[in-house]
Amino acid sequence: MAKKIILVDDSKTILATAEMALEDLVSAGTITLKTYLNPAELRDALLSGSEDFDLLISDINMPQLNGLDLARELKQHASFKTKPILILTTESSAQMKAQGKEIGVTGWLVKPFSDEKLVKAMKMVLGL
Repeated sequence: MAKKIILVDDSKTILATAEMALEDLVSAGTITLKTYLNPAELRDALLSGSEDFDLLISDINMPQLNGLDLARELKQHASFKTKPILILTTESSAQMKAQGKEIGVTGWLVKPFSDEKLVKAMKMVLGL
């Protein structure tokens, strides 16, 4: 069964780039990909139970809701506590990464990213 990936980023360019990077896996039926521009909308869908994921990939700096705050909120709920969250961001400071680790994020990818790096990280996290 295909693994469901959700990508949230306020940049349409990043979403489109990631969609192209993951296109072969979507075509092969290995994953399904859903994207969100608004992290608050995603949070509400997840917490209401109308949305779910096997892997969440989130930006940090978004106007509606910071990606680390989104991860923190989700990790407080039993249904998301053990689900993997990758951060995809321009932030690369050790302090920011430590904050992510403390929250329980699974990994950190720095923008700009290569298609290969995104696919490799996603496959590693999902065991594909």
